[in-house]
Amino acid sequence: MRLFERAPELARLRHELGLIGDSGRVVTVVGDAGAGKSSLVRAATSGRDDLRIVRGLCDPLTTPRPLGPIRELVADSGSPMRIDDQPGAGGLAETASAFVAAMATEPTVLVVEDAQWIDAASIEVLRYLVRRIDGLPLLLIVTCRSTSLGLGHPTLALIGEIARLEGSVTIELSPLSPDAVADMLAGTSLDPARVHAVSGGNPFYVSEIARHPGESLPRTVRAAVLASAAALESADLEILQLAATAPDALDDRLLPELGVDLPTLRRLEGTELLVRGRRGIRFRHELARQAVAGSVSRSVAPVLHRRLLDALEATGSHDFALLAHHAEGAADAARTRRYAALAAQEAVRTGSHTEAVAFLMRAVAHPGDDAAEHAALLEQLSTEQYMVSSLAESIASIDAALRLREQLHDADGAASAHDRRAVIEYYSARRHAAEQHVALAAGVAAGTDARDAARALQAYLAYRRSDVVAARRILHELDDAPPGERGDLTRLRIGVTAAAADLVSGSESGRAALLAHAATAFERALDELGTTAYSNLSAIDIEHRRLREAEGELAFSLPLTIERDIPICYQWQTGQRARLHLMRGRWTAADEDAGTVLREHGAPLASVHPHLVLAQLDIRHGTGEADAAGHLDAAWALAHELDEPLFILAAAAVVAERVWHTGVDDARLSGVSGLMSEAAALPGTRWAVGDLAVWLRRLGQAVPAVPVAEPYELELAGRAAGASDAWAAIGAPFESALAAVFDDDAGVAGAGLLALEDLGVTATVARARRALVERGVVRPLTVRRSTRSNPSGLTNRQLDVARLVAQGLTNAELARALFISTKTVDHHVSAILTKLGVANRRDVIRRARSLGLV
Repeated sequence: MRLFERAPELARLRHELGLIGDSGRVVTVVGDAGAGKSSLVRAATSGRDDLRIVRGLCDPLTTPRPLGPIRELVADSGSPMRIDDQPGAGGLAETASAFVAAMATEPTVLVVEDAQWIDAASIEVLRYLVRRIDGLPLLLIVTCRSTSLGLGHPTLALIGEIARLEGSVTIELSPLSPDAVADMLAGTSLDPARVHAVSGGNPFYVSEIARHPGESLPRTVRAAVLASAAALESADLEILQLAATAPDALDDRLLPELGVDLPTLRRLEGTELLVRGRRGIRFRHELARQAVAGSVSRSVAPVLHRRLLDALEATGSHDFALLAHHAEGAADAARTRRYAALAAQEAVRTGSHTEAVAFLMRAVAHPGDDAAEHAALLEQLSTEQYMVSSLAESIASIDAALRLREQLHDADGAASAHDRRAVIEYYSARRHAAEQHVALAAGVAAGTDARDAARALQAYLAYRRSDVVAARRILHELDDAPPGERGDLTRLRIGVTAAAADLVSGSESGRAALLAHAATAFERALDELGTTAYSNLSAIDIEHRRLREAEGELAFSLPLTIERDIPICYQWQTGQRARLHLMRGRWTAADEDAGTVLREHGAPLASVHPHLVLAQLDIRHGTGEADAAGHLDAAWALAHELDEPLFILAAAAVVAERVWHTGVDDARLSGVSGLMSEAAALPGTRWAVGDLAVWLRRLGQAVPAVPVAEPYELELAGRAAGASDAWAAIGAPFESALAAVFDDDAGVAGAGLLALEDLGVTATVARARRALVERGVVRPLTVRRSTRSNPSGLTNRQLDVARLVAQGLTNAELARALFISTKTVDHHVSAILTKLGVANRRDVIRRARSLGLV
């Protein structure tokens, strides 16, 4: 195999191959179609008998197979690992972990080709691998077309993960120069300048033109490819077109069903367009396949697809994605609907909700005569669209299903549709609409399960509004009713709401119950409910300032939302983690998380706290008054649409904080005393009420005598030093420092100001200094002490490392725990010590609690 003008790229790839064993590496090879990406990889890996080289191909199916390239990598490696289509509680995380373990048994090169066609589940498995590859004897090579990765392309999540890795390299293949084209055409009479102009320097195009030197220069490369098939008889040409109609390869098992014999194969090999691969007969290059496929007339294409579909069915294929692809190409509505629905079920089982949406959209685009079946598909589509946070589309789908259920006079079906619509409306931050739909669901339901499901959702909405009394009344009625035909989902929904209400009310038994319900939900592939249980548990703990507990919960559940492809819950939990980071004084990490939710246009429900977090960061650092106002306005509007005391109180507290910083009054604070009094009568609101009360007191306003959480109670009682200590014990450095500023003791107040300076909140420092001057607490402005430890500048990754350092792990142990190289550990630890302002690892261990690392 001769490569033209690729010597530097080949040398770099071979150099990366030589590093296997020192540390894991990732190489991304990018270029246009036909640029020679696969040829480069094959040239670099040929003759390397010392390495296991496995390949996984991504196919240009209308909707990709879940875990398609991962299955191929496993098969090519000879590993006994099986990719289970029905994973257990760990779901995709189990698959990813098992995959990494299977690949890391020996030095291995993993080649993933044409990643522009990769599926969401494979992306998550590879991201899992990339995050751990530093310490593994692996080289991952990913090839993709750079021109195919537009904004929003799912493969960008994988490319972004790779880009953040220290041991990653990108090799970009540029078009060939005129000199290289001349070298390729050596010995022909073709004009290199004209060929370069026609081909654009694309190696594949040039090679196809060079294979027909005696012909006039074709106007298109498609013509050059088709020239190879010009001598074929019509029967052979049809087989070639059949092969082109198969987007991956013509499986050897299909050949007898298609009437393809050995002489036919030999004649086709003479075209030099086909090669034999592990999958069967395939085209030498995807561009060649596309050229032949493009030569098939529109009237013939469905016939070819039908032949392939029939052959696949005759051989007992369960490749539902491929079957759906050919059924749609054959214009066979019934089989398209059937196989797309089956492919969607498989996608859900493997944690590929994005692919499930695509398959279900194809299924509903081919409706049959059975209205009930079509309604069921629309309901499934709506659920999956909700899971991936496509809320407007989810509403359109469930509305269409509802109309069909009503036409069929299906009361329970209509109730379930209203129930689903209520959930979507709630996540869209439209509580009134959600309550209307859930009331309709409860009113029209005829069966036990549909009625109980609606009542369970009413209880959940009441609990979320802090109306635990109403929630428990509904739950009590459900407990008294005979269970009848109540399904798993309904039982678990009731259990999650009851447990959450208990925890909000102060009963620790609710925590164990939520964890148990989450485990049951994941075991039964009820992803939505499993992650909902964790979302509520972590949110309650953050609200009640149990920060260490919440940190552990999110560390477990957030990866699940990624690995199981559940953006709706990922957005909520990432927003909550942003709030947690803010309370911990981790400004960089808080900004990362809050910005991620808003950049991804997260569900409006999940956007409230990210808006508040970004507003507070801007207010405290003085980095953007307009930005702070915009975020605060957005959060205020969403909080009132949701009409939930905790959201409204949190937004009002940030308004008050902004007024304290800027000195500019805000009319939104008028009347909040009444809100505080009403909210204080509800369980679980003492922290939110206290936060607002303290900010109002700092503004010099009177506050009602209502019960608040201990740190706020201490400050309101004039014991600011005690409040500061209480916040320090919780692990909230900003609140601890600011409370100290308001103490009557000048030494305590001055120490609080120093602590604020160490946190880097410049606007808060300036305002606190003015407050001290106004109170007559004078301190020379030049006085400084050494920087105190604080985690404000740590990124999320650095926080992971810092927590393990705080546990006393050595660099070698850290490398094994995080699957990174010791060199990378050294880099992270050095950065962490600098940002924390500590001298060594012992200081991190000694101050772990004050740093919020344990």
